[in-house]
Amino acid sequence: MKANQDNGHASTATVARALGVSVSTVKRWVDDGILPAHKTAGGHRKLLIADVLELARRTDLPHADLSQLTDDRRGTKIAAGVNIGEELHSALISSDGDKVRGLIFGGYRRGISVADIADQAVAPAMAAIGSEWETGKIDVMEEHRASQLCASVLYELKAKLEERAARNRPRAVGAAPEDDFSVLPTLLAQMTLLDAGWDAVNLGPDTPFKSLARAIVELRPRLVWVSISHLGAEDAFVTAYRDFYRHAEAAQVPVAIGGSGLKEAVRARIPYTTYGDRLGHLAAFARTLHLRPTRPARGRPKLQE
Repeated sequence: MKANQDNGHASTATVARALGVSVSTVKRWVDDGILPAHKTAGGHRKLLIADVLELARRTDLPHADLSQLTDDRRGTKIAAGVNIGEELHSALISSDGDKVRGLIFGGYRRGISVADIADQAVAPAMAAIGSEWETGKIDVMEEHRASQLCASVLYELKAKLEERAARNRPRAVGAAPEDDFSVLPTLLAQMTLLDAGWDAVNLGPDTPFKSLARAIVELRPRLVWVSISHLGAEDAFVTAYRDFYRHAEAAQVPVAIGGSGLKEAVRARIPYTTYGDRLGHLAAFARTLHLRPTRPARGRPKLQE
């Protein structure tokens, strides 16, 4: 059964079916302030679909079928069991912008977090494309075209995340270091933190560590991330990073590092607060610093009441 949608709103019955809970549970969450809602002239509760999906992404609510809350005409329908990474790879190689947009936006509308979209779809798709370029299966033109298309769609989603951002969020600042011109990894780190409720400032690729240290002083973040997809001269990187870390440590700002270009031998030479090889790790660490109170007050709901 499709959602009874009205300007982005859904009924309590539709939300209950999508989350796999009873209607009375949804009404209780509305009464407890867990889910915002308004009443129609007839006294019926209507919930904003975006609020329901955001709650589902951030908590351990059961997901019976979140696709009931979305309009499939706005994006590619993702069938059960489909490998989104493979689908995205195919769409990027063929430069099918509508399908790329449908997969990324469709996944997010169905309750998939940005971190999971990055780890399960974008990362494997772009890794496959990079490998095909390195082995001569595709031209660098096709690799660049795919990267630009992926980035343009992600920027669209980032704008949506920023539209719905809450006030009084903690701030995070991050970048890719000098000689690292990769756009997507640090962009996805920024979006992961935006999705986790942070005000994330991305200084972008090829950023000197001195500039990142200055950002700590001027922007006063509670978290700094460094995304490393390509490493230049190893000794120069280690020296500059160590000096930057001393500034972060003096300011009591945790530093999260990660990226495919950070070799284990280099990581062993530098200090850091946390390391992750997936953006899911960054999201988990961010939650230890700032956990939004979205879990239902009466505990995890049962599938049946």
